Amino acid sequence: MNELKRLRLPQVIEKTGWKKTTIYDKIKKGEFPEPKKDGRTTYWLSTDIDNWIVSRF
Repeated sequence: MNELKRLRLPQVIEKTGWKKTTIYDKIKKGEFPEPKKDGRTTYWLSTDIDNWIVSRF
């Protein structure tokens, strides 16, 4: 079972191999999960990213 983790941008960059600008461009186009906010902290849920990766194949 996947443990629910909060991924920060550097971790998302590592998982996708994309740069920050590509990630945010894809978010604007609706092609990538939107990040969550907790105060000033921006993060993605690990399950959102994992499910997005699986759905691409």
